[in-house]
Amino acid sequence: MNNTFEGSNVLVTGAAGFLGTNLVKRLSSLGANIRGTIYNRPPQFKVNGVEYVKADLTSEESCKEVTNGMDYVFMAAANSSGAEIMEKTPLVHLTPNVVMNAQILAAAYENNIKKFCFISSNTVYPLTDFAVSEGDVNYKYFEKYFIVGWMKRFSEIMCEMYSQRIKSPMTTVVVRPGNLYGPYDKFTWKESKVMAALMRRAIERHNPFVVWGDGKDVKDFLYIDDFIDALLLTFDKINDHSTINIASGIPVTIREIMSAIQNITNIPDAIIEYDSMKPTMIPKRMINIDYLKTIVDWGPKTSLHQGIKNTIEWYQEYFKDSNPENLHKKVL
Repeated sequence: MNNTFEGSNVLVTGAAGFLGTNLVKRLSSLGANIRGTIYNRPPQFKVNGVEYVKADLTSEESCKEVTNGMDYVFMAAANSSGAEIMEKTPLVHLTPNVVMNAQILAAAYENNIKKFCFISSNTVYPLTDFAVSEGDVNYKYFEKYFIVGWMKRFSEIMCEMYSQRIKSPMTTVVVRPGNLYGPYDKFTWKESKVMAALMRRAIERHNPFVVWGDGKDVKDFLYIDDFIDALLLTFDKINDHSTINIASGIPVTIREIMSAIQNITNIPDAIIEYDSMKPTMIPKRMINIDYLKTIVDWGPKTSLHQGIKNTIEWYQEYFKDSNPENLHKKVL
């Protein structure tokens, strides 16, 4: 990859979050001049030389300020949560995210951003028995994802508007990730998604070990470093509007994940209890990455076993004197 980012001014919104933290670290290593927005939490890992700015991205003025002077924008900020919150209070994701996405796009356009990347979601796809490709969106969402799916899809359409429906377009790249995991993920009990929650229970040696659902759900998990490799490669290549799946392309069941975690954490005798009364989400999500491979020469480098091992080792070091809830309580 030509180092497009060396010396470039890059805005990463949501720089205290999972994706934002890892993206800022990588862009810094490539020599970018980075501005990262944070909202109500300090950075999980403060990268030297990065300009961290506290910003409310629902504010038009804040969005104009943070995009001013930037070459590229990665919209990684989002109001997100785990399965339980999403099931019980799905509207929490609607208004803040739609407003943020609209405001940051408008500000980026006004400030002549060269290229804008929106991190979307695979929730925009319907339930299928096959691996979904970019053209498989049909506006039939999994019921529990109806609101978040529509929110993400409308935000994707806004990106298309800025790239294809106006006289002076702005290049936008829409990325639909698989299920990402790795260091700096959300590990609080309220916010963690399936991979993070299972790893934390194993690290804390829960016995019985409760797994939400029957463990037969099929997912596509991708280690965060591999995702960022693909993200930056595709961002560099694309010069018009594109929507791209970035995933491993390898389906795996939750039971297979559990087996790997048990092996890595050495808890082979833990009693596994599958609780079908707990909230679960899409029962089968397989993702086709053929289009991605036509754009860049990429494939995941990190095996599932290695990615889980890396994350667990990071967790044990990062939280050796604390826990995710205490970290979450820190405010600016």
